[in-house]
Amino acid sequence: MDLKKLMTDLEAKNPAQPLYLQAAKEVLETIVDFVNENSQYDKYAIVERILEPERIVKFKVTWVDDKGQIQINRGFRVQHNMAIGPYKGGLRFHKSVTEDTMKFLAFEQTFKNSLTTLPMGGGKGGSDFDPTGKSEGEVMRFCQSFMTELQKYIGPETDVPAGDIGVGGREIGFMYGQYKRIRGEHVGVLTGKGLEWGGSLIRPEATGYGAVYFLEGMLKEKKDSIKGKRVALSGFGNVAWGAALKLEELGAKVVAISGPDGYILDEDGITGEKIAYMDELNATRNNVVAPFAKKYPSAKFFAGKRSWEVKVDIAIPCAIQNELDENDAKVLIANGVKYVVEASNMGCTAEAVTALQKAKVAFAPGKAANAGGVATSGLEMSQNSMKLAWTAKEVDEKLNAIMTNIHDNCVKHGKEKDGYINYVKGANIAGFIKVADAMIAQGIAY
Repeated sequence: MDLKKLMTDLEAKNPAQPLYLQAAKEVLETIVDFVNENSQYDKYAIVERILEPERIVKFKVTWVDDKGQIQINRGFRVQHNMAIGPYKGGLRFHKSVTEDTMKFLAFEQTFKNSLTTLPMGGGKGGSDFDPTGKSEGEVMRFCQSFMTELQKYIGPETDVPAGDIGVGGREIGFMYGQYKRIRGEHVGVLTGKGLEWGGSLIRPEATGYGAVYFLEGMLKEKKDSIKGKRVALSGFGNVAWGAALKLEELGAKVVAISGPDGYILDEDGITGEKIAYMDELNATRNNVVAPFAKKYPSAKFFAGKRSWEVKVDIAIPCAIQNELDENDAKVLIANGVKYVVEASNMGCTAEAVTALQKAKVAFAPGKAANAGGVATSGLEMSQNSMKLAWTAKEVDEKLNAIMTNIHDNCVKHGKEKDGYINYVKGANIAGFIKVADAMIAQGIAY
């Protein structure tokens, strides 16, 4: 495997797609030695085949707003790799959605899903539609138009989308209703469904819970404890909310959360009803955290700034890609951070990751640490297939076991000679092996 040639060819084939190239480079740099030590992967051109998505669907979404005006958005579904199971990955409704965004997320999803050990391939989709400020009727009409096209390409044994940024239970409900209307069948074609019609308990909290379970593994590996640790989160959606719930339960102290308008610092700790208020703020779809400081006297709001300037033991990005840059990483390092856990997809820039690893900060990449969401989606698929529902305790126990297994596999493949755990390398190699071996076994099919 010639890394330089691969990247040169990839850049030539994918111009103006920096996120996809960033994600690909991060994976290739960490698996190159392993691939070169195992000649079967080169013989079957596995790396070159994994780099090319199996299918990219791009379509027009036309809908009518409350004023009767016609609106047009773009829809995407990237079906990246199906070697180990149906395509699986979220749908994102956000103005930042492009083909580049979807390609990088689908690529990452392939390895993330592999790490869970569940039979799920990698995919991702969404639209540049922004639900913020839209009426419920407008969101419904958009979702119905979006699903009218998407339903041609998905199915319970083909491609099972879930929610993501901008796509919660309401949007999943509207899309599922349209799928049933067109196809005339009640099947597990979407996950993140309502509990009354096939959803799984703890799915909204799952990504945050899973990230904290992975963090627990990191702490145990260093013979450390989560109790009393100061934590900064970014975002205040389902991921940050779920992480805050589990961190409080395990004895950590969340002191900072953030939104696009700035961050909240609360030295008394964000606990109990304050965590519930995070969920309430998320439900308003206004994407601001400033009201938190008005409601709670102990909280201070810092406009236009990031929560990474707060002195903490643990930092958990929970919002969007590249939200923690090199300067943020240097501030965290100077303030003595010990653990950084990506609960968002590729939440740290490549430069930030390099700085953290150079400083020997324990760093967990999103494809491993935030796999709890898709793992629980996989558990929802299992429940749908068996036509039953597990209790919250059963789902939580299975999620904990999956995240513990992911952590241990990352350690197995990522432990360096000086004892430092390179979780990025470990996650990439562990995720790669399962997909690559399945591709070899199935012949030149994917």
